[in-house]
This record gives sequence, structure tokens and C-alpha cells, in this order.
Amino acid sequence: MAEILCTHSYFLRFDPKQWETMQPYPPLGTLYAAGYVRQAGYSVALFDSMFAERPEELKNAIRTHKPRFLVLFEDNFNYLSKMCLTRMRDAAFVMISLAKQHGCTVIVSGSDATDHTEDYLNHGVDYLLAGEGEHSLRALLDALTGRLPSSPEDIAGLVFRRDENLVHTEPRGFIKDLDVLPKPARDLVAMERYERAWRSRHGYYSMNMVTTRGCPFKCNWCAKPIYGNRYSSHSPGYVAQELKEVKERYHPDHIWFADDIFGLKPGWVSQFSHRVSLLDAKTPFKIQARVDLLDEDVVASLKTAGCDMTWVGAESGSQKILDAMDKGTTVQQIHSAAERLHRHGIKVGLFLQFGYPGETREDIDRTVRMVHACVPDDIGISVSYPLPGTRFYERVKQQMIHKQNWTDSDDLDMMFQGTYAPEYYRVLHRVVHGRFRLQKGWTTLLSCLRHPYRTSRKHLQTIASAVTGAIAVTTGSLRLRRLQQDI
Repeated sequence: MAEILCTHSYFLRFDPKQWETMQPYPPLGTLYAAGYVRQAGYSVALFDSMFAERPEELKNAIRTHKPRFLVLFEDNFNYLSKMCLTRMRDAAFVMISLAKQHGCTVIVSGSDATDHTEDYLNHGVDYLLAGEGEHSLRALLDALTGRLPSSPEDIAGLVFRRDENLVHTEPRGFIKDLDVLPKPARDLVAMERYERAWRSRHGYYSMNMVTTRGCPFKCNWCAKPIYGNRYSSHSPGYVAQELKEVKERYHPDHIWFADDIFGLKPGWVSQFSHRVSLLDAKTPFKIQARVDLLDEDVVASLKTAGCDMTWVGAESGSQKILDAMDKGTTVQQIHSAAERLHRHGIKVGLFLQFGYPGETREDIDRTVRMVHACVPDDIGISVSYPLPGTRFYERVKQQMIHKQNWTDSDDLDMMFQGTYAPEYYRVLHRVVHGRFRLQKGWTTLLSCLRHPYRTSRKHLQTIASAVTGAIAVTTGSLRLRRLQQDI
């Protein structure tokens, strides 16, 4: 039995693109919350929905643990959870209903619940944690269990109903010193399932960690319902020590640092690199970073620490669009960061975004040329996605009549009036990916011809993918021209 059953509502099977990709990571945000309340003396169990086939599987966990509280604490470090996908929302509603049928008090925390508070309350949620959730969760549990003589009305950071009225308690502050938090409760997770998934599909095992919470930058399309425009950071020594512990206990081949932006504090990366070396904790890892933070010293320190890939939010090759987004970066910085990373032997991933208001064919062409010039090792393409709480959303929300959220991560529907029809951007997605595969395959072929004895199966697969890329470019380009004529 456990007094608290923690869970989240991201079901990998409900996201066909991610199920095919099969790169699952444990729900860190959920595990931080579980570890925090467990440290406070509560008995905690976990229902990890990542590999579950349907939300009804929660019933078995409820019958086994007989919890008093179901805490649906979404993983706020998972960008897929922050996308507020409707298939996961529907799954959450089923889980909430099941918990209520078994007499549980239901507490939720997450981006989607914050954006759609009344919907969640209408489906049976008793309390919603507004903002950073751990402190509010513990205070609420202490009140509801009688550990402390307080009531929910007195606890900061809550939303709930009283006599049909919606109650918002005063906002709660943020945790400034993240090092005081206990480590994520990874022991509650069936880690072997994650390891099997990675090794069977990719031949290696990757795990996730975080070094920060939040992001201080103000891109006007980026939703931040939990942390707002602020951030807190673990110390370099804390992260290096956790990396050592993860390395020794779970033996991953690779780490994904799931921060919005890695290495925000000046000097942090060099200190981290030094600590990793002292502790013999070096493990290959990938990060997300901003191009304007990747100077020579930072990139050199990243390489020394073990970074093998850096993803950057390039978004567009048009300075006009970057400025319209309030991105705060330049196209030249994208080129310089890519060159610098490659020179230090770090792979480069570019996140691209098409369809932002005002984007023209010329702007799109600039982005395509930027990708070609930067020679990234991978790309990720999306279309502009309006989420509540952003200036971008306020600008286009009157156009969002039939749909407000994507169904899954491969939806890519234009929910507002773009320069072109939604089909144009779907075809553009295929064409740009096709160009990328074609370029990468051609480069790989030339390398194999120069060094045939180094040719591997992966090289041959990359070369073969260039053929499908060429087909996508040829057929897609014709389709794009027709769609352009339709506007």
C-alpha cells in the first residue's frame, strides 16, 4: 500500500511518431515530485504511463496500492508534455475519472492543466498546483492529512473549487536553490524497460537529467505556464555528482540533459567540466542551447565534459522572422555556432519553425539555404504552434476557431491563417527533410569513397536514405509550386 500514487499522462503509444522513434525517457518532473514528498515521510508509489497501452491500466495500480491521493504530476522537462497534446489530455481525464471512482483525492500539476484549469476541475480534479509544484504539493498533503493545522485556502499556489466558486490562492515563489531537492525517485521506475527499448532499437542506452528549471529569454511563441521568464540552476558540483551516481548505478551509454537551455550561468559549463573530470563521471551527452551562448570557451568546455551533440533553436534563416519572434539571436550567430561546434567535434542539431506570421517564400528559402550552409547532423521541423500565455497566441487566437491544440507531436496543423494553406507546410516539411537526407547522404558517399575501409552499415543506411530524400524533394517541390499558385 502507498498513501500517494504519482503518475503522468504521457502515453508513448498515443504518439505514433514518437512510438516509431522509440527514444523514451522516464518522467523526471514526476520523479522529482515523488522524491520530494517521500523525503517528507509519505509512502509513494508510481504508475508510469510511458509504455502503458491505455489509461485504464491505472486501475491495477490503484487496486494494488490503495492510495488516498492520486498525484498526476506531468513531466515539465518533457517538451512533448509542454505541447499540451489532446490525446494525452483525454488520457488524463480517464485517469482522473478512474481515481475518483476509487475514492482518491486527485491533485494535478502541468502545463495543460494550467492552461485548461476549468476543464480539469470539471473532470474531477480536486486541486491544481499552480506554478512550480513540489512545495505546494507537500503543504497541501500536510493540510489534507492533518499533519499541520492549515486549510487549502491558506496554501499558496493552488486552484480549486469551493461552493461552485473558483479559488485561486496567492502565487507561490520558486525554489531558488535546486540543490536542496532530493534526487528524482528513479528507483520507482522499471528502468529495465527503458534500457531494453533503447538497446533494441538504437544499440545504446540513454538516460535523462536536468541542470536547470525555466528559461529567462522571451521568444514570443514559447509558452511558460510553470516557471515564467525565470530560471533556477543546480550547482556544477551537484550535477557532476548526480552524473557520477547515475553512471555507476545504471550504466547508461549516453545522457540527455533536458534543460530548456543548458549552461545559462556564465562560467557554469567550465566549472561543470572540471567537476566531471575530477569525479571521473564523463559520459557522452546531448543538450539544447542558444547560439548566442556558445562562445569558444563554452564549446571547448562542453567537448571536454563529454558533449557529443548540441541542439539549437535556429528557427529561421531570415533575420526578419527571428526579430518578429523576439528571438534575440542573429542568423550569423547560427552559422558561427554551427561552425564552432563542428570544429570541436560536436554534432549540431537545428530546430526549425515554419509558418510564423509574415513569413514569405523568400524567408523560407533563406532558412533552406541556412540549413545547407550549416551542414547540421540532424534537424527538427515544426510549424508555429500558438499556446496560451504567449504574445503569439494573443495575436492569432481569434483565428483559432476549430482547433486549439495538436492531437499528437506529428500533427503539425496550422491552426491560424498562415501565408499558405496547411497542406503547403506539410509538404514543405517533407521537402526540407528530403533535402537534408540528400545532402547528408551525398556527403557520406564521398567520405566512403575516400575511406572505403571505414564504411559501416550506418553509412550505407545514410546513403540509401538519400534516394528517398531525392524523391521527396522532386515530388514535393512540384507540389509546393502548385500550392503556391493557389493562394
